[in-house]
Amino acid sequence: MTTPARIGIVTVSDRASRGEYEDLGGPAIRATMEEYLTSPWEAVPRVIADDQATIEATLRELIDEEGCDLVVTTGGTGPAPRDVTPEATEAVVEKPMPGFGELMRQVSLQYVPTAILSRQTAGIRGKALIVNLPGKPSAIRQCLDAVFPAIPYCLDLTGAARLEANPDVIHVFRPKSKS
Repeated sequence: MTTPARIGIVTVSDRASRGEYEDLGGPAIRATMEEYLTSPWEAVPRVIADDQATIEATLRELIDEEGCDLVVTTGGTGPAPRDVTPEATEAVVEKPMPGFGELMRQVSLQYVPTAILSRQTAGIRGKALIVNLPGKPSAIRQCLDAVFPAIPYCLDLTGAARLEANPDVIHVFRPKSKS
């Protein structure tokens, strides 16, 4: 039996972490993953404040202690003073993966001119990939639709859990093996 992949889903929001605002981002990520994935997986959700030390500690905990293969964050990627998710991500990763943020901004610009204000990024910590997404549920789906096709192969390359996706929902790219 295949061990299920563990996917950390982190909502970064002061108001949601205090219970003043319903977390819409985390459930949007989970729903998208449920649509995409056909391989076994389990969500490891967190709702935390916009605080760099807290975000860093949560990312470390999800990967180093909880064994997450993929961690997807939502929120905290804008230019406001409390938006520090990219800084926290950059502080804990060993290999930055700037192409993820570049593609997400490019795709988001098709919908809103303010996409240039977004600072999403991604990186590798150990075997795990961390991807920062915006906070708005529609933008979450647009960005995941853009970058997810590369995520399973990235995880193959790092030695993390294998993700299989429903080709009727999203096409995952894996190079053809030379045999």
